[in-house]
Amino acid sequence: MVAPQWRISVDAARCIGSGTCAGTAPEWFTLVDGVSTPASDHADPDEAITDAAELCPVMAISVHDSTDRLIAPEPL
Repeated sequence: MVAPQWRISVDAARCIGSGTCAGTAPEWFTLVDGVSTPASDHADPDEAITDAAELCPVMAISVHDSTDRLIAPEPL
């Protein structure tokens, strides 16, 4: 059975370009013109992706499952 993919998004208006995501999950995030950009809009579940979302200082990264349920960041 294939694991459902996650949807990764970055709110470019909220992103401050701290680079925490790229440092935490360089295979999934890069900074382009000072804004975080995911390597892909969809990914197989990976703890590095949720770590990056949780560590984002402005909560600009969101990760949803295939049913659109928010995986990360966890609500405060």
